[in-house]
Amino acid sequence: MNYTYPINTAKEIATLARSILFPDFYGDDTRSVETKKMLLKDLLAARILSEEQATEFIKRLDRINHSLQTDVEAAYNGDPAAKSRDEIICCYPVIKALINYRVAHELLTMGVELIPRILSEMAHSETGIDIHPGATIGDYFTIDHGTGVVIGETCIIGKNVKLYQGVTLGAKSFPLDDNGNPIKGIPRHPILEDDVIVYSNATILGRITIARGTVIGGNLWVTESTQPGEQLVQAKKRKSHIIRPEDWGGL
Repeated sequence: MNYTYPINTAKEIATLARSILFPDFYGDDTRSVETKKMLLKDLLAARILSEEQATEFIKRLDRINHSLQTDVEAAYNGDPAAKSRDEIICCYPVIKALINYRVAHELLTMGVELIPRILSEMAHSETGIDIHPGATIGDYFTIDHGTGVVIGETCIIGKNVKLYQGVTLGAKSFPLDDNGNPIKGIPRHPILEDDVIVYSNATILGRITIARGTVIGGNLWVTESTQPGEQLVQAKKRKSHIIRPEDWGGL
């Protein structure tokens, strides 16, 4: 594969893909969507895919578009502050991050290595959301606010899952080979089944399963699998004792 000028190539792919998937919101020219699809196909075939693969990728854009439309719907339904779906597409960082992720994920499944990582890091820089292209994410996915979210390479996320800002879906440990180097490619990140909600700053580590319908409260550290419908929250703290002026004599 030709990785000459890979950063420029990734930028061109992202620009064309966004204008194809959301033509009323991205792009600054009058070219038709079909024309842009042909330009993207030619770019992919010239630089990172075979002609046959490039044609296949263009066909997959319909599936990518369907998933992104469900993501927009999830964000709109999940946020009472959202006034329209147009607002979601224009203003919510999760959609920008997911466009790059869903394009990058498809390219990765077709054997492209470097460009998907660049696409993901471009979105990370733009939105503060770090999604590895190797992760598998179902439809109706959303991240509220988004800043500081990390989703690792081998994560599997089901449908109708919602994360809040600061959530980490990471690895608990890194098995080493005989030379003391990390073994790459093994499943080491969490599985989130359908209908899971993870509130802000929760950290979920290791190859564990967060079962369907689980709700994980904010600021929790989770390293064990859950049961369906389970709710994990912090233990209530004792109320602080209020010291009044008469307790210490005043000034």
